[in-house]
Amino acid sequence: MAISVTGRLHPQPWRTYVVDRNINYANWCTARCIFCNFKADPPDMDSGRKDLPAGYTLSFDEIARKIDELVAIGGTQLLLQGGLVPADGPQGLPFEWYLDLMRFIRRRFPTIHIHAFSPPEIFAFHQVFNMPIRDVLLRLQEAGLDTVPGGGGEILSDRVRRKIGQGKTLTAEWLAVMREAHAIGLSTSCTMMFGHIETIEERIEHLRLLRELQDQSLARNNGGGFGAYICWPFQPENTPLGRTRPMPLDGPKTPDHRPIPDGAHLLLADATEYLRMLALSRVYLDNISHIQSSWVTMGPKIGQLALFFGADDMGSVMMEENVVSAAGATYRLDEPAIRRLISDAGWHPRKRNYYYEPID
Repeated sequence: MAISVTGRLHPQPWRTYVVDRNINYANWCTARCIFCNFKADPPDMDSGRKDLPAGYTLSFDEIARKIDELVAIGGTQLLLQGGLVPADGPQGLPFEWYLDLMRFIRRRFPTIHIHAFSPPEIFAFHQVFNMPIRDVLLRLQEAGLDTVPGGGGEILSDRVRRKIGQGKTLTAEWLAVMREAHAIGLSTSCTMMFGHIETIEERIEHLRLLRELQDQSLARNNGGGFGAYICWPFQPENTPLGRTRPMPLDGPKTPDHRPIPDGAHLLLADATEYLRMLALSRVYLDNISHIQSSWVTMGPKIGQLALFFGADDMGSVMMEENVVSAAGATYRLDEPAIRRLISDAGWHPRKRNYYYEPID
């Protein structure tokens, strides 16, 4: 059924991909997500974790060098995200820093599409800099922001979010950022990370909330809304959540083998579960035009198979990825490999821009 929905929405004889780069401008982060192994604690914060990497903030020159490399291989889009960086202290960044970064990129790379700042980052700007969410978005948009990524979606259930992502947006806050972005005409993506402590019912509720917001946003007919949806299974390696294991209630508990925070069982979705969730998402979210394959987490063959389970796009060549790879995912594909996967599946490969318009 999912492939029939995809065929109805995308009857063209091609499937698409984009050449972009994911640049993480800083990894300092005040959140306490137990599914992440990318963040670094600011000096005045101690999450109790001794396994975290060193903190950094990229200079504008370092970011420019990375974009130069993207342009050199024909890239058209920049995905720019960071941690929840504090405003004060030696690692702090004022709001003007983000505006200056947008202006710098827009001035130096006028043709690059800037897809930047996930809802948790936008909401943190709203809190830290005491600005309405709408004003944060408008000022970033004026400085050069084109669209907003859907990072930080995880599962839109406060029960889950309070367990695995303390210090990040709750459900209503994540949705509020997206609602305001759509209201001012910004396109965004949306995401789901499943296969950890959520229930099946919470997955369905996540999809319901996305569908309802998309209906509201499309009714405005102003260009705002979810342009694409991406889902992937939780990557457990190297993360606190992945290192914990459930035990029987009457069983022994040791420091190295203890229940996860709420005592639920880690679902740890495999390839079959991923494809089922992808197919269900395609059927349920038929008001969101595009669904990307998650070959970055599932590997090239399952990524290719996803084209038969609801995906119409192979996602990004992604010449750089730091967050998911820090949790254990290590798959890499160049442009010829992605084109070959699409053609071997029976479609013509087409390079696209953010708006899914073929550009080759």
